[in-house]
Amino acid sequence: MSFSADHLANQFLIAMPGMVDPNFAGTVIYLFEHTERGAMGLVVNRPTELDMGALFEKIELKLEIAPISGQPVYFGGPVQVERGFVLHEPATKSAMESIYSSSLVVPGGLTMTTSKDVLEAVAVGSGPSKFLMTLGYAGWGAGQLEEEITLNGWMNVPLSQQQMIDIIFDTPASQRYERTMGYLGFDPAHLSDQTGHA
Repeated sequence: MSFSADHLANQFLIAMPGMVDPNFAGTVIYLFEHTERGAMGLVVNRPTELDMGALFEKIELKLEIAPISGQPVYFGGPVQVERGFVLHEPATKSAMESIYSSSLVVPGGLTMTTSKDVLEAVAVGSGPSKFLMTLGYAGWGAGQLEEEITLNGWMNVPLSQQQMIDIIFDTPASQRYERTMGYLGFDPAHLSDQTGHA
């Protein structure tokens, strides 16, 4: 089977019931990069105890907007857990540009920003209206994700940009897994955790 370089970027990955890695069991991941060198994504359904207010204190930014301070910071994955990643709606009309200094704009999808300027904008109310802040990301080496999918570790779910926005930003974290599964047309309770062997 041959893959194009970005064949799973801008899709969700859902951990299958047989996923034994505790970092990923029961997770939904937004995949923002997938090339022949590997893949990167952010877990979007695992809030941590840390909230935005506490995070902003840690990075010495004054958060002016009360509702945002109670929003959870998410566990984005086990790689670089000390680093922040902000997943948000595209901030400009241009499909391939961002107004922030370090962003990856996923064509037809969302934007992932790692520079502090997006949080500075959020702090004063001029940042993206819908965003999810994570610490860490999920990463795979060359061919690793493809192998894990073949071994029934993950299922990829291609959705429209609006469906992804609805799940990530408008659905409670505890319901994002079931909601994503629902788009595939079946109940997660009916999935087997057994891997098929020929």
